[in-house]
Amino acid sequence: MVACRAGPGRHQGARAGRTVCPKRRSRARDAHRPERAVLSVECGRMGRMSEQSLPDDARAERADALPEYAERVLDVTEVIPPGRVMTYGDVAEYLEEGGPRQVGRVMSLYGGGVPWWRIVRADGVLLAGQELEALDRYREEGTPLKEASRAAEGHLPRVDLKRARWDGGGRAEGHT
Repeated sequence: MVACRAGPGRHQGARAGRTVCPKRRSRARDAHRPERAVLSVECGRMGRMSEQSLPDDARAERADALPEYAERVLDVTEVIPPGRVMTYGDVAEYLEEGGPRQVGRVMSLYGGGVPWWRIVRADGVLLAGQELEALDRYREEGTPLKEASRAAEGHLPRVDLKRARWDGGGRAEGHT
């Protein structure tokens, strides 16, 4: 049995040299095992179960199509008026499906062709990596912003959600 060091000059367990390291124990067991089985399908190559069950011609038609949920998220994004925003959670609530993370995933994968800057985080912080472009768009559209505090990283403003948030209806409350 071999002890495994837990820290500088110390071993695991109550007595030095008496505790077996689980990592080393598993290596000893693996030496007596046959080779591992090779997967028949490469990692990352498996499609969704619903796509696999489709006939080949239907699968080819769907290759260029967006998932239905993504279409709905992008449709909502396109109807948000200039100068207004919705949070990721607002979009999910409006659609009565999914959640903020699902909306964020759709926007990261497919949102380049829609006004992506109108979907924001719940705290109004600008999208990381796209701050300057989003800020230019907000200023162009007259989106209400809150000036950043001196402690804020990069001193970038945030979206003023109290004034800029759109409820998804025909009216736009609080926009000046």
